[in-house]
Amino acid sequence: MAPLTTKRRKLEHTSDDGAPQSQKPQIDNSETEDASAGEENGDAIQSKPKHPPTKRRHDDQGSALYAGGLYKSSMFKLQIDELLNEVRPNYEKRAAGIKSALHQLKNVIEGIEDREPLPIPDAIKLFSKTHKITIPFPDPKPGNNAAYKLMYSKPSGINVVGSYALGTMVKSERPLCVDMIVNMPKSVFQEKDYLNYRYFYKRAYYLATIAAGLHTTIPDLSLEYELLNGNSLHPILVARWKANQKVDSSSRFEVHIIPAAPRGFFAEAKLRPTKNSIRPKEAAGNDAAAAEPSPFYNSSLSADCNFESYLQLLHNASKTSEGFKDACLLGRIWLRQRGFGSAISQGGIGHFEWAALTALLLKGGGPRGHSLLSPGYSSYQMFKAVVQYLSNTDLVKKPMLYEASDFQAAKSDVPIFYDGPRGVNILYRMTPFSYELLRDEAKTSLTMLNDSTFDQFEATFITKADQILQKYDCVINIPIPGEKDGLFSCDHKIHATTFANRVFAILKEGLTDRIKLLDIKGIETSPWPIKNSGASTNQNQTLNLAVLFDPANISRLVDHGPPAEDKKKAAKFQKFWGEKAELRRFKDGSILESLVWSPGSTYSIFEEIVTYLTKRHFGAELSRRLSFIGEGFEKILPSYGSSAKAFEVLRQAYDSFEKDIRDMESLPLQLRQLSAVDPQLRSSSIGLPLFAPRQSLHTPADVLIQFEGSGRWPDDVVAIQRTKIAFLLKIGELLAESNDSITTRLGIENEDQPLQNCAFLDVFYPSGATFRLRIHNEREQTLLERQVKDKFSENRSREDAVSALSIYKSFNIQLPLHTQSISTHCTRFPLLSPTIRLVKKWFDRHMLSSHISDELIELLTVRVFLQPYPWKAPSSAMSGFLRTLLFISKWDWRSTPLIVDFNGTMTDKDVSTINTRLEAWRKIDPGMNRTVLFAASNHDTTGTAFTDNGPSKMVAARMTALARSACKAVKDQSLDLDTRSLFATSTNDYNFVIHLNPKATGTSKTKDSHRFKNLEVQSELSIDKVDYRPLQMFSEELKNLYNGSIVFFRGATDMTRIGGLWNPQTAVPRAFKVNLAYAAKPLEERGGEEEEAKNFEINKSAILAEIARLGGDMVSRIEVH
Repeated sequence: MAPLTTKRRKLEHTSDDGAPQSQKPQIDNSETEDASAGEENGDAIQSKPKHPPTKRRHDDQGSALYAGGLYKSSMFKLQIDELLNEVRPNYEKRAAGIKSALHQLKNVIEGIEDREPLPIPDAIKLFSKTHKITIPFPDPKPGNNAAYKLMYSKPSGINVVGSYALGTMVKSERPLCVDMIVNMPKSVFQEKDYLNYRYFYKRAYYLATIAAGLHTTIPDLSLEYELLNGNSLHPILVARWKANQKVDSSSRFEVHIIPAAPRGFFAEAKLRPTKNSIRPKEAAGNDAAAAEPSPFYNSSLSADCNFESYLQLLHNASKTSEGFKDACLLGRIWLRQRGFGSAISQGGIGHFEWAALTALLLKGGGPRGHSLLSPGYSSYQMFKAVVQYLSNTDLVKKPMLYEASDFQAAKSDVPIFYDGPRGVNILYRMTPFSYELLRDEAKTSLTMLNDSTFDQFEATFITKADQILQKYDCVINIPIPGEKDGLFSCDHKIHATTFANRVFAILKEGLTDRIKLLDIKGIETSPWPIKNSGASTNQNQTLNLAVLFDPANISRLVDHGPPAEDKKKAAKFQKFWGEKAELRRFKDGSILESLVWSPGSTYSIFEEIVTYLTKRHFGAELSRRLSFIGEGFEKILPSYGSSAKAFEVLRQAYDSFEKDIRDMESLPLQLRQLSAVDPQLRSSSIGLPLFAPRQSLHTPADVLIQFEGSGRWPDDVVAIQRTKIAFLLKIGELLAESNDSITTRLGIENEDQPLQNCAFLDVFYPSGATFRLRIHNEREQTLLERQVKDKFSENRSREDAVSALSIYKSFNIQLPLHTQSISTHCTRFPLLSPTIRLVKKWFDRHMLSSHISDELIELLTVRVFLQPYPWKAPSSAMSGFLRTLLFISKWDWRSTPLIVDFNGTMTDKDVSTINTRLEAWRKIDPGMNRTVLFAASNHDTTGTAFTDNGPSKMVAARMTALARSACKAVKDQSLDLDTRSLFATSTNDYNFVIHLNPKATGTSKTKDSHRFKNLEVQSELSIDKVDYRPLQMFSEELKNLYNGSIVFFRGATDMTRIGGLWNPQTAVPRAFKVNLAYAAKPLEERGGEEEEAKNFEINKSAILAEIARLGGDMVSRIEVH
């Protein structure tokens, strides 16, 4: 959709986002994600890799199937180049200060004296009394009677690692982060230290000793502990220099000091994911003790041993492949925009994991043992190939074992990408739900990148795709129960993560195909002072479960289980569901275990299932504390919960009406087509089409009737309009003859516009259904076009013809096609109808409905379903509504068209043609006085069918501003958002507000009632108030009277007030002349001839008095701001 320009675009990110999501959405939160496995330090001495890259053979070129050309297009390449230039920090600007700080830290750490071995109680006491510093021991804390001692010796080496050393950092609103590893010497460890947390206790003591040394030596240093990637086994030290006014905020940085284990000291075979390293006390000294594996614990220790090995791997990859670094940058941006990071709470996959996986795929992972990626790939090819690998490869069912022929992976619920030479599962911090989300994102992105019609660069790299309310359909807030004491675990598992995994497993099994995706937002960890005992934790912690519905199955009332004959599966089903499971016989004779849920809305059924599962598997107390977010949006709609049925009833009535029309045999001409053109008949009206036998549909549903061509029609537009009256009268007579219960009424319109349609026929059915019939005659277009081209006719006459032709094409040609397409897609996407209604409600509440057509709003909304990237099509009104507002807030309508591809047949040439048309319009009308918004589709490539008569630039700008304010509220408040606040508008921006009194017009919502039932039965169908809209008529009259002086704003359904803005041009004093377009009054005398010439101004008080007089009792008061 983007025009062919290389406009500079910034990544969407913030550092102060208060959204309780898994990660604050910024492009570079910190470099801790890289440190867990580190990358090459440019100053470090390199050893040759174990398997140096060899020259690729011809067979290896088969991996080229993972990417097409070097880049998707030349424009895409320009956009990528611009993006990479935008996100790279200025290393030269920061290098001097960082190098000086790193040397200072290195010298101080190397100067810390060795310490004698101490028992654990003595070490804790020493640090507490002498240094006022705590030792960040992980849980469970070490026992006081441990047989081993803690000691400190000078490090065997200090290196800078991570993105800073490799040159793959990106700009961030947070201070730049540099990772420094401190290699602990072998002398402080024993061979058995890999067991039962002994290594991690000694690591914590070593870190506390460094903290004490730095705290004593460098007074300007602020020190805090932090968990590396949220792993409680990996506390690190964060060093920040205290604020200095001389230092530019953009030059600030922090250093993460990370203890590293000596490589090769611990036997690699004992640290494999299939081994156990946490033993019960009675088996602590028995290596043969049978126990479950401890993959997380072992991988955490292995990662500490392999910093420099990964440094070498990534540095060599950057030298082997020219596109490697930029591919890592693209991967980093892609992950961050989707909320991923190396921290456990962010999904366990960040820049390091992406870089390491890419580097290993440059050496293997392909067919017949060859590399999956070619070193000759461009950065985009390499990025896309990795995305495709993540999308197509299930690393849970089929683990990737790189150079690990002697390793047999055990069954696991987490993905395994096992790096044999280093003995690490790169993805060990991922969870089942974060991996499922990663693959889903990869599949969506791959579809985006394969789109050859529309430019998906912004959706891939720019748009923040992790805003929880925009992405998901429902969010469940579930409290984390307290951890039970005394439970032994064979692996190091954080209680919150363990609980989250169990919740995920239960809900996935129970909800089955009702949902497409279930993600659990982890709890973030934060730094804590070195004097405190540990990271502060909230006792009332909760998990946010984000759910993506499957619209086709979410509202199902009956779930079918296994057949009664399958005893094993039936028993399992009964055990899982308990008393809810019951045997039922179905019409086909089958007897199945079944579940029956209470009828209701989508959310009520979903809430019932989740609440029941929580109560059964986690207890009644926890189920009572659940809270659900998401249903509040649909509740704003009128008659919430019954919309689909109401639209279907009207559609059935329309089918009967069409049959009645087609059954008429006495018409002068053969019927060609009957076309619905009303929002009520395409399921997109704000209000539901409610009618009953004694209550007609208030707003008749518009219908077009078209006859076969005939030379009997007059050869004059005005005469054709008059002939239509006779046709409509004849249709009314025939309908009444065929069914005496049908009532018809002829109406006249556009009396002052003789070239436009002048008549319609209202058809009333006893059921209450009402249709408004107009005749479409193709001859009108030919005659109007001839009149437009007639150079000898008057300008006024040609202008009237241009206006009539525009309205003709919009109403008679485009609107039937539009109605058919919207109706079709409302069937295809069940949530499209409520989403359109919700978006229209938003425009209505913000008093923009009189300027922006229903059809334009529908195009804006349906685009979110047909081109949903970077997400899938919305599966709730909430996500559809918020994504539509997001699109409006970002839509640069000055230079970018709205393009809707209804049937997926558009080509890039079609898109280019539409862009060219918009450019031509902007050249012809640079002031955008006629066409402001350009909305094109398959049916209308001109882009002006529904925007030719508005909105103006001012209204379009207000639409954008309101959408941006709404999106900011969604982003800032997130789960605390009050849904109603998005629909509340302020009238302070208007110069005056006309407050209306609906009671004075007889349109207030008062239900007619009869004292006696028999009178109600005998009452006839009332048609007097059908399409009776005095408030709208009053508003239209004001618009016509003060067109050049005032701009009025009102809603379509909320007719309680009309806002007004004075035209700034009328506020300028000017000289008096006859036939001024507005009431004027003389100004007070001023000095100077020029001032005396401009001696009249608009008389605002007189105009407001006129408005009040015109409105009469309808105007309760006029509020002037």
